[in-house]
Parts: sequence; C-alpha cells; structure tokens
Amino acid sequence: MSQQTDSLAVALFSEILTVDQLARNNVAKALPRGMELSHFSVLNHLAHTQTERTPAQLAQTFHLTRGAMTNTLRKLEASGFVHIRPDWDDARRKLVAISPAGRSARDAALAAIVPIIAQAVDKIGTEKVRAILPVMRELRLKLSDNN
Repeated sequence: MSQQTDSLAVALFSEILTVDQLARNNVAKALPRGMELSHFSVLNHLAHTQTERTPAQLAQTFHLTRGAMTNTLRKLEASGFVHIRPDWDDARRKLVAISPAGRSARDAALAAIVPIIAQAVDKIGTEKVRAILPVMRELRLKLSDNN
C-alpha cells in the first residue's frame, strides 16, 4: 500500500470512529430511562427476526463474547423485555425471545431515536446517504471477513 492509501484509510477510520461516538451519545440520551444501547440493539434484532435465538447466536451476531451477551440478556430478562427458556431438544441450550413488554420498550426507543437520525439524514441529504450506504455495507462486510 502507498502512503496516500494509508493516509486515506486513517482519515476514513477517524471519521467512522468519530461518527460512531457521536451517534451513540445522541441515541443513548434519547433512549427510555434505564435502557442501554446494547439493550435496544438486542431487542431490535429480536423484533426483526421474529424467531427465538440462542445466546450464542446473539453473541455471534453482535460480535460479542458469550459472557457479555449473557450479561445483557440477564438485564433484559430482569426488566421483563425478553423470555429465556430451555431448549426442549437440547437441555444445554437456552432460547431467547422478545416479550410483549420488550416489543413495547423497543418501539418506544425507536420512536425516540428515529427523529434524531432522520434529522441528520435531512441535513446531509437523502441522495448523499443513499450513495454512501452501499460503500458502508461493503466496508462492514470486508471488516467482517477479517474476523
């Protein structure tokens, strides 16, 4: 790689990391009281998939350790946002599903954060956002290949 490519890569990742931090801060402030961004992410995923998932599958999806995912799931279960049950076919495994309360909490969180993100998209312009999305997706896939 050339020095020019290295500089471009550093500038790109500097911007991505800064945008990530700013987005997380703005979204976290808007989440309902007591909900963390990690909680919202899991609830949102479960709401979209509409299927039970194992803690290991969730950990893999979010690129976390099983321990980190177990900690998040315990908090979600204590809040009544997920149901965790034994897998009847394999007693060593558990299955996680979003509860009605979890779906409501996720919907409330989404209602709070969508205006923040939508405002940013409006300021940037929808055409620019549409143009960058394929590049961001490709970058995410390339980075996932490295794991």
